[in-house]
Amino acid sequence: MEEQGTGKEPEKKGKRSLSLNVVSSKEHKGFGAGTIDLSQVSSVIIDGDSAYIDVGAMHAKSKVERGIKFSPNKEDVPNGRPCWIVWVAVDRNEEGSYYAGATACAMLIDTEAKRGWKILADHVNKLDYSIKRRYMLGELGPSEKAALRKLLVEHNAEWWDHSPDALKTALDA
Repeated sequence: MEEQGTGKEPEKKGKRSLSLNVVSSKEHKGFGAGTIDLSQVSSVIIDGDSAYIDVGAMHAKSKVERGIKFSPNKEDVPNGRPCWIVWVAVDRNEEGSYYAGATACAMLIDTEAKRGWKILADHVNKLDYSIKRRYMLGELGPSEKAALRKLLVEHNAEWWDHSPDALKTALDA
């Protein structure tokens, strides 16, 4: 029903929905407080010998994950190729920005069969470890380490130079 004389409907106040705010740079208190701030975390996909940044991985919608039905059983993906998501956290100190955390999570992808394997809990835990400034890259093979190192250096050589030796040692093939 229209209000008389205004020609428009009265405004309705929407109900606030509770959602997980995963990308934000503002700090707030009140409704939604306690959400996880992932504004300093990015996701890198390693597929074969190539590594590239794909922020879609944050919501399981990276290039390699799109259209794939995932199973927690490796046996369901006998022809899967190994792919990795690497969560990379960036921080800043008096020297400047640097790669502060990096953790790798395994996946198997069979693009033809549209099937994949990953352990979601492992991906969540490794994301958390990256946010907490840890390096967990021991599962990567020499070619994956080389691809990740190359990407990090090419993306920002200054950040690489400011990064701790623990990361550089972890990515030595």
